Amino acid sequence: MLWKLVREHARPYTGHIIAVLVLQLVSTLATLYLPSLNADIIDQGVAVGDTDYIWRTGAVMLGVALVQVIAAISAVWFGARVSMAMGRDIRRSVYTRVDRFSAEEVGRFGAPTLITRGTNDVQQVQMVVLMALNFMVMVPIMSVGGIIMAVQEDAGLSWLVWVSVPILLVIVGIIVGLLMPLFQRMQDNIDAINGVMREQIMGIRVVRAFVRERHEAERFTDANAALTDTSVRIGRLFVLMGPIITMILHLATAAVLWFGGHRVDQELVQVGSLTAFMQYLLQILMAVMMGTFMFMMLPRAVICARRIMEVLTTPASLVEPAHPRTPEHHDGTVEFR
Repeated sequence: MLWKLVREHARPYTGHIIAVLVLQLVSTLATLYLPSLNADIIDQGVAVGDTDYIWRTGAVMLGVALVQVIAAISAVWFGARVSMAMGRDIRRSVYTRVDRFSAEEVGRFGAPTLITRGTNDVQQVQMVVLMALNFMVMVPIMSVGGIIMAVQEDAGLSWLVWVSVPILLVIVGIIVGLLMPLFQRMQDNIDAINGVMREQIMGIRVVRAFVRERHEAERFTDANAALTDTSVRIGRLFVLMGPIITMILHLATAAVLWFGGHRVDQELVQVGSLTAFMQYLLQILMAVMMGTFMFMMLPRAVICARRIMEVLTTPASLVEPAHPRTPEHHDGTVEFR
């Protein structure tokens, strides 16, 4: 459902999407090239005292870094334009469809859930599109390219990559599996609290006339408590992700320094290559982490897209005629028999 929804509303912005892909590719390749230049400066410049080589290679690094920054900023700008425009178009589609619903369809869905699907659900899809445009090119290229470059620097330490990355992926998979049902419950809770607030605002005179303020306050408290409980559970899983990723990054860094230090002592690898390998390993893990955040938002976006498509694919029971007939006489009167 998510792919179908995004594909239908992304067609007008194909040019912007291609620009994002190209710019992300340039930015990622430049990021992968920088550690290699840094290793050359250490091994061929600092180690032998060649100041001219340090200045030349440093100037190249500055140029590559400038290209990387410009490409990254431009990619984010185009990605933001596409995602915000798609969100606007999806909201327009939902509004247009709901505006054509009869009382039967509105009663079947309920006004609170229609409001949520046209606002909060669209926002979740919009944020996933933004994350995907920013990371869908960078993450795979950074991961695969980082592995290739790290193996080229020191194949003897490549086993650290094959150990740390699967551990991170397994942990992420477990957390995403726990988040999926919680996101569904959260959207239902948002529907519920919107329904309570809408009923209370529209029926405030009736509530006061029958002295039902305390009962309505209890209804809102229950709906609010349910939403809060679900949000806290989701927040706990998100908060747990940060320390786990940080611990894996620090353990990977410590392992590189420990085992790489022995290889430097044995003259199996140079200091610059070891530094570059550590940077590539951290880039790989950071790419996996950023991809993780995107995939953690994906379950909720899938649920939201499914709810949006339910509205967009529901036919109205009362359809306007394609060729309406105009009355012969226009005297401005209506007669009921």
